[in-house]
Amino acid sequence: MIFDRKTIDNDGLISFYKKLLLPRLIEEKMLILLRQGRIGKWFSGIGQEAIAVGATMAMNADEYILPMHRNLGVFTSRNIPIARLMGQWQGKASGFTNGRDRSFHFGTQEYKIIGMISHLGPQMALADGIALADKLSDRKKVTLVFTGEGATSEGDFHEALNIAAVWDLPVIFLIENNGYGLSTPVNEQYRCASLVDKAIGYGIEGRRIDGNNILEVYHTINELAKDLRQNPRPVLIECMTFRMRGHEEASGTKYVPQHLFDEWAKKDPLDCFEKFLLDEQVLRPEWIPELRNEITTLIDAEVEKVFKEPDIIPYAETEVSSMYRLYNMPQYEVSDVLTSKRYIDAISDGLRQSMRKHSNLVIMGQDIAEYGGAFKITQGFIDEFGKERVRNTPICESGVIGAAMGLSINGYKAIVEMQFADFVSSGFNQVVNNLAKTYYRWGQHVDVVIRMPTGGGSGGGPFHSQSNEAWFTKTPGLKVVYPSSPDDAKGLLMAAIDDPNPVIYFEHKYLYRSISGNVPDDDYYVEIGKANLVKRGTRASIITYGLGVHWAVEYAENHPEYSIEILDLRSLQPWDKEAVEKTVKNTSKIMILHEDTLTSGFGGEIAAYIGEHFFQHLDAPVMRCASLDTAIPMNKALEDQFMAKARLEEMMDTLLKF
Repeated sequence: MIFDRKTIDNDGLISFYKKLLLPRLIEEKMLILLRQGRIGKWFSGIGQEAIAVGATMAMNADEYILPMHRNLGVFTSRNIPIARLMGQWQGKASGFTNGRDRSFHFGTQEYKIIGMISHLGPQMALADGIALADKLSDRKKVTLVFTGEGATSEGDFHEALNIAAVWDLPVIFLIENNGYGLSTPVNEQYRCASLVDKAIGYGIEGRRIDGNNILEVYHTINELAKDLRQNPRPVLIECMTFRMRGHEEASGTKYVPQHLFDEWAKKDPLDCFEKFLLDEQVLRPEWIPELRNEITTLIDAEVEKVFKEPDIIPYAETEVSSMYRLYNMPQYEVSDVLTSKRYIDAISDGLRQSMRKHSNLVIMGQDIAEYGGAFKITQGFIDEFGKERVRNTPICESGVIGAAMGLSINGYKAIVEMQFADFVSSGFNQVVNNLAKTYYRWGQHVDVVIRMPTGGGSGGGPFHSQSNEAWFTKTPGLKVVYPSSPDDAKGLLMAAIDDPNPVIYFEHKYLYRSISGNVPDDDYYVEIGKANLVKRGTRASIITYGLGVHWAVEYAENHPEYSIEILDLRSLQPWDKEAVEKTVKNTSKIMILHEDTLTSGFGGEIAAYIGEHFFQHLDAPVMRCASLDTAIPMNKALEDQFMAKARLEEMMDTLLKF
C-alpha cells in the first residue's frame, strides 16, 4: 500500500485501522444475533468495508454522503453511536425512523447522511440536487453517492450522471462493483469491459481503483474532493471489490464459485491493512487482540442496552399525523386591488411572486428558460431570475424530480414543471416512494411542487390529455390540489410553494386561455384542503373540481328551475369533509362529477365516504358522472363522447327523479 506520511502519520493509520475494524466486528456480532434468532435480517458488507470507510474519511464532516445497505462503515465513520444504529435495526424508538423503516433506509441531517430506498437508483439524482444547492450557494462542497454495479443498469443511473455532467455538479458517483447483483453475475448485467468506461459517454472523468485498499480509496476520494470543491464537476469511480456473504443472509452464496471466495479472501481489506501496518511497524501484534476485545466489549454492551429498550407502542393518531409536516399558511391581508387575468396568467403571476418572495426557490423543467415552457407560463422569467433559478433540464423526469428533492434536503425550495401531466409516469417512483414517504420515514420535509398541465378538450390524445390525479390521491404524504378558477390557480399555487410538504399541482390546459377572472395583484393564498361553495342550491348538489366545475355551472345555468348547489373541492388530498357533509345535509341528492375515468376515479372515494357517514341524509343513491373507462382519444367526436360532460344531463335527470 502506498501512502504519504505527510498526509497520514502513524496515529492517522491507527485511526484508519480502528475505523475499518469497527464495522467488521459489528457485522460479526449481527451474524451471531441472526443465527440466534434475535434479529430477522442482515445485509452484509464484509469484504467491502474499505470503500465505505476510506471514502467517508476523505469527505468533510459537513458534506453529504448517500450510502447503500452494505455501507455500515459510512455510518460508523461518521461516529453515529452503535446503540442508535442498533435501535434503528431493531425498530426501536431510539432509531432514526421510529420503527417505520428498516436497516439503512433513513437519513440524518445531524450526520449529513441520506439513506437509500429499496429501489436503489433514485438516490443518485438526490445527490445531484444536494450538489446543486451547494453550487448555487457557492459553499464549495462535494457530495458523495454510492451505488452498486447492478443499479448502473437502471435509468436513474443514466439520468443522474447526465444531469450532473450537463450542470457541472460536484458529485462523486462511486460504484461498488462486487461482481453480483444478488445472484446475477456482471457478465449478465452489462457488456462494457469496465463500468468506469461509461464516464466517457457523459463527458466526465472516470477512475477504476482497488476498492479493498483503504488507502487507495481514501487518497483517490480525498484528491478528487479537494479539486471538485474548487472546480465543480462530476466524477465516476469504480471500486473493484467482493462481498464475502450473500446479498442478504437468507439468500446464501451457493451461486458463487468457490475459487472466487478463495481469491478474494486473500484480498480481505481488513487483513491486508492489518498486515501492512504490522510490516510498517505501525501496529504491534499484541495490540490487535486488545483492540478487538475493547471494541467487541463496547458493541456487546451497546447492543444489549438496545434489546432492553421498550418496544414501540402503536398509536394510530401519531402515525397519521406524522405523514405531513405541520404547516400554517402565512397570515396576510387580501389585496383590494384586483386585475382580470386569464387562468394561465394567474399561474404565471403566482410563480413570479413566489420567486420574488423565496430567494431559495428554483424552477426546473423542459424548455422553461428562454422558450418559456410548452405553454409559455415562465416566459421572461430568466430575465428577472436568471438561468440558475429557472433551469432547463434534460428529458429525464425521474432525475429531475429526484434533484428537486435533493435541493429540498439541502435548504432550497423546488418546482418541477411536467411538460404534460402524462409524463410524470416516467418519474413515478420518485414521487410516490421518495417525495411522499420521506417525512414519515425520518422527519425530513420535502419542499417540492410538481406542476401538472392536465386534462382533455384539445385533442391531445392518450399521452397528452389524461386525467391522472387518482394516481396520487391515494398516496399518503402527498398533497394534491386542482384549481378551477384564476384566483384559485394563483392562491393554491402560492400556498403549495409556501407549504414545506410535497404538492402535486394540477392545472387544466383547456382552462389556460379560455377563462378569466379577478385575481388579487399582491401575494395571495388559498388554504389547501378547503373547498369552495361556488353556488348555493336546494334541490341537488354537484361535487366536482377542475374543468368539472365549469360543466356544473353550465348545467345549473341551463336549468335554473332545479336550484343546483355546486361544491368545488379545489383540494383532493386533503379534501374538505366538512364542506361535503354540509352540502349532503343541505340537498340530500349528490352527483359527483369529474373528468377522470369512472373506475377508481377520485369520485369513488367521495361517494364511499358519503355512503358510510351520511346515508341517513340521502334521498337518492350517490351518483357519479365520469369519463368513459377508456384511454382518452384524439378525434374530437370521440373525445367529446369520452368526456363526462356528455352524460351529465342524462345522469342529473336520473338523480333528480328520485
